[in-house]
Amino acid sequence: MRGKPWTVEEEKQLQMMLQENKSVRVIAKALGKTRDCIRMKLARLEVVVQGEKNTRTTTTCPSLILPVELSSIEVMLKTLAAALKTLETPGLERNDVLRLRGIIAGAKVYNELLAVYADYRGLEAELMELREKYAEFSKKTQGVPPK
Repeated sequence: MRGKPWTVEEEKQLQMMLQENKSVRVIAKALGKTRDCIRMKLARLEVVVQGEKNTRTTTTCPSLILPVELSSIEVMLKTLAAALKTLETPGLERNDVLRLRGIIAGAKVYNELLAVYADYRGLEAELMELREKYAEFSKKTQGVPPK
């Protein structure tokens, strides 16, 4: 059995609520449709819904876009500070709090991994320098008889 077709306005409302990370339950209530109806529409639109069964929240996950350059520690610390400051806002919705906590956790991990990466790149540069020096040394000592 099929329900009545979605109107253009309902589809616009659905997209808007998805961008606001509203839960399937909230979307269904706002549009006067069942949760199953919302889930089927999301499946038809090929929208990925994560974590709905356990947390009752809906998030859409766009394709990952690799940055050309890595963000600096300063940029990530500013992101972390902004997220922490925003958490002080009274009356935040649960989805907003969860999103901000995710940003905070991600910024912390990013800073740790960036430090490890910088150490790795430094070691790599030292190794390349030693290889060049060894190659130069080998060229100089090739024709010299051992003592």
